[in-house]
Amino acid sequence: MVDMKRKGIILAGGKGSRLSPITLGVCKQLLPIYDKPMIFYPLVTLMLAGIREILVITTPNDQKSFQTLLGDGTNFGISIKYAIQREPKGLAEAFLIGAKFIGNDQVTLILGDNLFYGSSLVSQLKDADRKEEGATVFAYPVRDPERYGVIEFDKDGKGISIEEKPENPKSKFAITGLYFYDSSIIEKAAKITPSLRGELEITDINLMYLREHKLDVEVMGRGMAWLDTGTFDSLHEAGSFIRTIENRQGLKLGCPEELAWKQGWINDKELEDIAKKMLKSGYGEYLLELLIT
Repeated sequence: MVDMKRKGIILAGGKGSRLSPITLGVCKQLLPIYDKPMIFYPLVTLMLAGIREILVITTPNDQKSFQTLLGDGTNFGISIKYAIQREPKGLAEAFLIGAKFIGNDQVTLILGDNLFYGSSLVSQLKDADRKEEGATVFAYPVRDPERYGVIEFDKDGKGISIEEKPENPKSKFAITGLYFYDSSIIEKAAKITPSLRGELEITDINLMYLREHKLDVEVMGRGMAWLDTGTFDSLHEAGSFIRTIENRQGLKLGCPEELAWKQGWINDKELEDIAKKMLKSGYGEYLLELLIT
């Protein structure tokens, strides 16, 4: 049964300045991660959580390219709408931009350059989706926590503090670009003020939930992977990671058509029609093979 009370937002704005000059002519989230556009991976993460109503927030210049790639979501058995972020004014602005789309529903925000992988991923997504009140964030151990929002835990594993890019991190756990919020999110986003760098910080939202004792943390441990593709090295590492897994297993990661078909959101004929349009790339061949295996 599909939970239509939770909606999803993919934030695919920003200038991608850390990836210049390759982002001077194309949006970062449209760059390839091995054999698929980057945005396919966060899209599939939302779909794995059972979310079928999705808003893609882009820059004004890039919206048409995303619409060409994703359409209205029909090929994936979902509904995709679009909105514009004119300037990169912070992650939390996504909830103000998407306020009408969210309405009184729960919402999940994922950053368009974040990739998630692991055998426990689906169960963690479902656990977060089932919570009707409060917020859930995902924490991942990293070697350089000073680059991220860092969460500190007490002896019982409960989150007790969050610091944005601290000089002396209190833990090695970074908060990833995946956030589940209840229906109070728009009200909370409207209350925060821009930080010193002029942005509406997602950390301020999370701190509100933390102070209300309504912030849950899902820890992604061994066997899980979180890839943030904001630099040249991380972009290359993500592509190599996807290529290695796919070539080893013969299965694709981040393939929204396959997931939609397995979920029963599109039928055999619809998958076949999609596949036939991409036969020369090998991607279409893979989709056709699903129908005969």
